[in-house]
Amino acid sequence: MELRRAGTSGLTLSRLGLGTMTWGRDTDEHEAADQCRAFLDAGGNFLDTAAVYGDGDAERVIGGLIGALFKREEVVIATKAGISFATGDRVVNTSRHALIAELDKSLTRLGSDYVDLWQVHTWDSTNPLDDTLSALDYAYASGKARYVGISNFSGWQSARAITRQDSFPGKAPIASIQSEYSLLNRGIEAEVIPCITELNVGLLAWSPLGRGVLTGKYRKGTPSDSRGASAHFAAFIDPYLDERSSRIVEAVCVAAEGLGYSPLEVALAWVRDAPAVTSAIVGARTGAQLRGILTSEEISLPHIVRTVLDEISAPLN
Repeated sequence: MELRRAGTSGLTLSRLGLGTMTWGRDTDEHEAADQCRAFLDAGGNFLDTAAVYGDGDAERVIGGLIGALFKREEVVIATKAGISFATGDRVVNTSRHALIAELDKSLTRLGSDYVDLWQVHTWDSTNPLDDTLSALDYAYASGKARYVGISNFSGWQSARAITRQDSFPGKAPIASIQSEYSLLNRGIEAEVIPCITELNVGLLAWSPLGRGVLTGKYRKGTPSDSRGASAHFAAFIDPYLDERSSRIVEAVCVAAEGLGYSPLEVALAWVRDAPAVTSAIVGARTGAQLRGILTSEEISLPHIVRTVLDEISAPLN
């Protein structure tokens, strides 16, 4: 699998990353190990997780694979902090105190002295940005994080954070931003992508399959075994079951049929090879599903197909 550098940093990632949002909850340890083995065998090196995934269980599962399935130095492990559901409701807290406390818990769960990439999970309008960024500085200077990044920041938020870190000696440079990006959601093209292109920061694209909708499995309704049918994912999938999304999915399916590929392969290749993307993060429920996803590594989209998909999926605004 091709390796790509995140911006001008020294962080090198496989162009597909393995997402672990379901690990420890919908995906047990054995299934996670099967997925990880298939991913590593395909040449992948990038595991993406977060403190909030499975209330820490995803990190615990990854920690159990270190040594048993791979050597720590062979894999890039990225995690995120700043969101919790400790009270049952979504709580955002990116204060220095909260972030550093969460980092230490993540390291304990992972059984590692460091993470390769530590990211602020989302913007916190209630906390001073300099306080948030000081946690990144601490993690970077202490070696607890080899690189640092941001996630789900808007264009102006990204520009402010990145330039703040670049403006003063000794501060931790931001290596990457993680944002949702797919044929169903191209919103970051307006401001985020121009920002990171100008400032030389890598893009990690999450949900490149439009939360699973671009696989085509929701064309005739919601399958009973899909994420859209589960209580904790239904609201996550629902925004992409509208009429506009349906037209884009049909176009992807037509392109796939003409090329002899699956809709999944077409949709993923479109994101993976977009100009600004360092890595596209994919997730799967089973090892068999992941192996199907990894077949996209064997294809590239003809220019004419990419152009047509660009036009059909162009943002409305």
